[in-house]
Amino acid sequence: MAGLGKAAVAAWEPYRRWGWAAVSFGVHRGLGALLARKPERAPRWLPACRQKSSVSFLSRPDLPNLAYKRLKGKSPGIIFIPGYISNMNGTKALAIEEFCKSLGHAYIRFDYSGIGNSDGNLEECTVGKWRKDVLSVIDELAVGPQILVGSSLGGWLMLHAAIARPQKVVALIGIAAAVDSLVTQFNQLPIETKKEIEMKGVWSMPSKYSEEGVYRVQYSVVKEAEHHCLLHSPIPVSCPVRLLHGMKDDIIPWQTSVQVADRIVSTDVDVILRKHSNHRMKEKADLQLLVYTIDDLIDKLSTVVN
Repeated sequence: MAGLGKAAVAAWEPYRRWGWAAVSFGVHRGLGALLARKPERAPRWLPACRQKSSVSFLSRPDLPNLAYKRLKGKSPGIIFIPGYISNMNGTKALAIEEFCKSLGHAYIRFDYSGIGNSDGNLEECTVGKWRKDVLSVIDELAVGPQILVGSSLGGWLMLHAAIARPQKVVALIGIAAAVDSLVTQFNQLPIETKKEIEMKGVWSMPSKYSEEGVYRVQYSVVKEAEHHCLLHSPIPVSCPVRLLHGMKDDIIPWQTSVQVADRIVSTDVDVILRKHSNHRMKEKADLQLLVYTIDDLIDKLSTVVN
């Protein structure tokens, strides 16, 4: 595998049936045994059914109220952390909810400040403020140990949460984890473009996922995000980590997940690549891989406890 750098020493195991491959950064039971026991037919929960329950709100003094939905159930609980400008009603969030319902495990999905049903002004939001949102959910809503599932920006924030709450966060699953991405993408711009953005105070960041074709990011948000970058040094996360990434991702290159894996200090880290998946990873096979990965970690954690 060209481009794996120091990660080249890891075991590379192709799973041709599923169109994805795993790079293992630690010795553990792994996903091979998992796939051996999983049925090939699509699970009945895959066409995620939207729950009709009303939205709840987490009240926070001096901070915007956060909209959330919660399932009570067994530990470890699962928390879904969405991507940039994404809300809690996305395909992955709902698929995980149906899966947790089928297993009887606790589950929380929520909207960031300024997004969806949560209070707050999006233009005033920063990576640091959204980090506080995640910690509020963990501290105020979650009961017992938690597996965090972070999509894109959520993959960056889940690492911060694991660092800040090591006793409560017991495993991580990143989906196209956009660690340091806001800063990295800005720094890759031509010098003239960066100077123009600094003068105007706004970066019109191209995105095919925006109706306007761009996300308007305040320059101050980019500068604030620099304080939350992680890839410049070892990442002090010691729990099991699974990083799922599509090799057709044209937003966050899959090599980012390999770099994240190399930086995380945990010895139990897998990078799992899907050859034909894009950034959103929301096709049926992507969702199967996601929930199988959650199931595998639940089994692993249960084995450790028992």
